[in-house]
Parts: sequence; structure tokens; C-alpha cells
Amino acid sequence: MDKYHYTQWGGGGLSSQKQCKKSSFAFYQAVRDQLPVWLLEDMRRMEAFHWQEGGKVSTYSPSEALLYALVHNHQPYARYLLSNFPQSALAIPSLHFSCCHSSAPHLAMAVRYNRVHILLEILKAIRDFPASDRASYLDRRGCSRVEGGKTALHVACELVRPECLLLLLGHGASPCLVDCMGNTPLDLLLQQIWESPASNLRTKLLLLDSLFLFVPQGSHCAMKEQLLQDSEQWQDLLGKPRFQWLAGLAPPSLFVSSMQVLIGTITPDQFPEALDDLPLPHFLKPLDLKLKS
Repeated sequence: MDKYHYTQWGGGGLSSQKQCKKSSFAFYQAVRDQLPVWLLEDMRRMEAFHWQEGGKVSTYSPSEALLYALVHNHQPYARYLLSNFPQSALAIPSLHFSCCHSSAPHLAMAVRYNRVHILLEILKAIRDFPASDRASYLDRRGCSRVEGGKTALHVACELVRPECLLLLLGHGASPCLVDCMGNTPLDLLLQQIWESPASNLRTKLLLLDSLFLFVPQGSHCAMKEQLLQDSEQWQDLLGKPRFQWLAGLAPPSLFVSSMQVLIGTITPDQFPEALDDLPLPHFLKPLDLKLKS
């Protein structure tokens, strides 16, 4: 902030803090009310300020504006920010907006709020990142204190978000990473199925089938011992082919193996559009993402 604005806002005193709160809430309301992108950008760059740690007055960064767009599902504004500021829109926001600097709040928030369209825009934006940066962003763990070190893929399994899960997997998110409790996304999903089998079982099995297409053969499954101990119940829940593969009693089915090969031919920059080109009947394709609406 320049000297003129610093003086105008009270030199960093109590009146400045009050002004910050008013302008910050006005910007929040404007995004919530789905106001036009040009107006939001005028506010963000010139009128909306927030109070940072250490007594600093700051305008909203593209990263912080994107968080508001995610919360309120303002898809045009999210698309604008990601198209024009891909690096800074996905940068770690200030501590005022994020509990720690190790988190990747945009990706996890898109999954948590089930913002499938904005998630796809985020994934498109990182396609041009260097491969190492792209992998690091996709697999970045959330805050260990608040989110238990979960990746966005963990969150998708925990909250049963099939579209988010498939988009993340198709763009290269690793299904093998563990959270602070030593659980992979697969482990979390199996725990969900076991603890509340009557709730959304069909959708949970859909997530499980999607994971099967990307989990490498021979991957560690922390739930394997429990699967074998309660084999009859698990077989009833999962069906025999899924149970036998997870328990290590049989290889994946020929269909799963074939689908793994087909999915492996699709690069992240072709995903999910290339799913439509798979040589399969529509009802056998992994998931109808319904992204055209």
C-alpha cells in the first residue's frame, strides 16, 4: 500500500482495522452475490483490503479471491483468476486465510465443497506447471493439526466425492500416499464403508471401482487384516471380486486389468474429455462427470 492510502486508512490504527473489516466484508458479499467479474476485480485491486498479521493492510491476492470464489461457487470469477493468474491464484494464501503454510487449501476446498467445475479449472491451470511442481501440488498434504495431513484425494474418499476423486486421479494425484494416521485414500474409503454400510453404499463402491483403475497392483492395504478377519461381512458389502482382490486372494478381474490399460493411455491434458473416446459402451465407462452443464 502506498503512503497516501496508508495515511487515508488511519496509519495502521484502530480506524484502519475497522475500515478493513468493512471493505473486506463488502468484497466477501460481492463474491457471494455473484457480481460480475469486472466489478469484483475492481474491488479486489483498488477498494477491498484486509488486515494481515503484524498490523499490515493488504489488498486481496488472486489466491485469497479464489478461496471466496470456491466457497460461493462463483465459477466465472474462479475461471478468470485461474486463466489470468494461474501461479498466484494457486499460491499459498496469507495466514489470515490458511492455518499453516504447508496446506494446499484451494484443491482441498474444491473437493470439500464439491465444486467439480472449479476443481476442473484448477486442474487445467496446473497442466502447464513443470511436472515436478504439478505432482507436488496435487499431492500436497493439508495441515497436520486440522486436516490430519490428508491430501485432496483423501478428502474425496472421506467425503464420498466420486467426480472429484476421478478428476484428481486422472490428473496424476497419487493414490498411495498416507495421512498422519498411516491411511491411504483406499483405507479411508474402506473405513467409511465399514462404519456406515447403509449410507451411500452404491456411491462408495463407485469410488472404490475408480480407485481400482489407478492403484498399482501389490499396493499396501492397511485394512487387509480386517478384511480377512470379517471376510463374510466384507464380501457381502463389496461383492466377491472386489473383496478377493483387496484381500490378496485373487488378481484383479480381466475387466479391471483391461480398464487400467485403457485409462493408462489417457494423459492428464486429455482428461476427462478422452473418457468419451474409450471403445466401451457408455454404461461401462468409469463415470459420467456431467461437466457440460
